[in-house]
Amino acid sequence: MKNELSIPDEIIISKIFLVRDKKVMLDSDLAELYQVETKRLNEQVKRNMSRFPDDFMFHLTKEEWANLRSQNATSRWGGRRSEPLVFTEYGVLMLSSVLNSDRAIAVNIRIIRVFTKIREMLTDNLSLKLEIEEIKQKLSNHSKNIELVFNYLDELIDKNENSKPRPKIGYKKQ
Repeated sequence: MKNELSIPDEIIISKIFLVRDKKVMLDSDLAELYQVETKRLNEQVKRNMSRFPDDFMFHLTKEEWANLRSQNATSRWGGRRSEPLVFTEYGVLMLSSVLNSDRAIAVNIRIIRVFTKIREMLTDNLSLKLEIEEIKQKLSNHSKNIELVFNYLDELIDKNENSKPRPKIGYKKQ
């Protein structure tokens, strides 16, 4: 099997969630992409727990799981008896060594490329935000400078209007 799959980026992106300030994927979504049962994926993970520290994989809390279900309008009926495992980008990378199939390797390559693309978009977005803030700061400074110039002009106009005629110096005409 060749290492390229025709899984659209949008499908993978729709399966990436932000939990605890980390981009993660649910075990069931990964199992679906790998075309294995969620139970089998979790069995392989449990057999290789030393490969999955807390920053690679963790269990969702009941509240986090309820929140994700409500966001995705998932039914409460059937399915899970416990909160799902979620995998960070590093956990997804590690899954390819645990699930040793051509499909798993190909899917992991696609997922990592999507994670990389998301990171690049966030970086580009951040640099744009920084540039916009810099422009805002410059505009704010320009506004303050323009306001200061107008204040000085107002003072000069007030001075000219309220000034007394100056006594002339020099030779007087007789």
